[in-house]
Amino acid sequence: MNMQNLMAQAQRMQRDITAKKEELEKMEFTGKSEWVEVVFTGGKVIKSVKIIKEGTITDDDKEVLEDMIQIATKDAFSQINKAMTEKLGQYAGALDGLM
Repeated sequence: MNMQNLMAQAQRMQRDITAKKEELEKMEFTGKSEWVEVVFTGGKVIKSVKIIKEGTITDDDKEVLEDMIQIATKDAFSQINKAMTEKLGQYAGALDGLM
């Protein structure tokens, strides 16, 4: 394979990766816990946080609420990472930690 073909192939791959990342960034991912629902874009930008617990949240519930936010956030990030792997998985070896 000559250098020109190799460069053309690399440029095609770069355009494909960029398009897939842009598509992923437009998607929304909802993470949930028992009390909280968070929505992130595929670019891991937070769009909303909603408290879904019924009733009153007391001072004693504050630590639990913080944990529920963390659980919901981890859930959303897990979904984002899975989608990223699905969309960009074929390039994982080539990117080696750049994602």
